[in-house]
Amino acid sequence: MSEQSASASARIDAYIASLAPPFRNAIAHLRAVIRAAAPEAEEIITYAMPGIGLDGPLVSYSAFKKHCSLFPMGNAVFVGMADEIAPWRTSKGTLQFPPGAMPPDDLIARIVAARLAENRAKAAARQSRKR
Repeated sequence: MSEQSASASARIDAYIASLAPPFRNAIAHLRAVIRAAAPEAEEIITYAMPGIGLDGPLVSYSAFKKHCSLFPMGNAVFVGMADEIAPWRTSKGTLQFPPGAMPPDDLIARIVAARLAENRAKAAARQSRKR
């Protein structure tokens, strides 16, 4: 783990500890699912929110006054998932949900996997342009 990632992890730990219980539990669970879906990614702070990154930011997440959000860094990942994400509120680049009604772990993992594939493809394209 890099020094930057260790610092981000400590900041994320403190952030989660500061949340009210229903939000703390939801965000801690979301963090665990995200980390399990991309164990090689490092924890980061992006747009002042906790997240993970590998070849750039993958996803970030946060608690708000009345909901939690998962930010997959754009809407492209939602293409083809309309039926699955329909129960939750979406807006440009975010999936919003109440802390007691989280999306299923497998959906979160597939969103992370889709973002990982996007980042890897972008990284491969950058490498091929350098040659």
